Amino acid sequence: MTNKIVTDFRRYQADFDYCERIIEHHSKSFYAAFSKLPEQKAMSVYAIYAFCRRADDAIDVEKNPEKLAELKAQLEAFQKGEHPDEPLWRALAVVFDHYPLDLQAFYDMLEGQRRDVQFQQPNTQQELEEYSYYVAGSVGLMLLPILSKDWKRIVEEAKALGEAMQITNILRDIGEDEAAGRIYLPKDKMTEFGVTPEDLKAHRQTQAFINLWEFEAKRAEESYQKGLTMMPWIDEDCRGPLLAASYFYREILQVIRENDYQVFTQRQMVKQARKLRIFQAIRKELQKIDHQRESIQT
Repeated sequence: MTNKIVTDFRRYQADFDYCERIIEHHSKSFYAAFSKLPEQKAMSVYAIYAFCRRADDAIDVEKNPEKLAELKAQLEAFQKGEHPDEPLWRALAVVFDHYPLDLQAFYDMLEGQRRDVQFQQPNTQQELEEYSYYVAGSVGLMLLPILSKDWKRIVEEAKALGEAMQITNILRDIGEDEAAGRIYLPKDKMTEFGVTPEDLKAHRQTQAFINLWEFEAKRAEESYQKGLTMMPWIDEDCRGPLLAASYFYREILQVIRENDYQVFTQRQMVKQARKLRIFQAIRKELQKIDHQRESIQT
């Protein structure tokens, strides 16, 4: 990394600190993983997360579509080189100056949030997976050029990993979402497995519900598997943190299984002791990835 990059990042240290506080507060798992990146890459991830959090909060917390429209207008101004003079945008300007980020992914993420403004339950599995791209697969594409010099080779895998994490979110938050008037499980699959909106409202953990949950969980696990095939193409100094973020999220599915699919009255989380065991598994996996990368290069 050149002296110019180091100087620019340090010049805007306070702005990146602002972004870091946001990810540290809102996502301890992501922060635990991505804070292990090299400094400038970690700072870049923090800035992108802060943008995504602002979009998400505009709808889920503030329930204010005008805030989302304002953020889109700011992104359009940013695209023209006229970004607002505030910490988030100053930090993002530095990141865009040093990594080949794709603005379309940022617009796609905002589109995903826009779809939540007037929420409609997905009719089909395809609609659910399309939505998952917009709100999360797009984030994978935002981060990819920071994590890989070979990012153009692994675009589909990065999307798959983001989508897997979104499906995991949905399966974890079924009760919370239902209380907010949202059902993300697709109508066709609910009908196929014999689960009704009334079942969800009444918190019925029937075998039909478990079967539906497992169907979606297996879809997510397939997407994790596809996404993680990109690891040999991820920069060596980013592999460990990305694996950690992926493994922490994937483990939520197993925690839910072990807690008898209780997704209605409490949010299931991966506890610290379990994360430490996951780190041990990651060390072994990194050795395999190193060998894979050597095979690719020879």
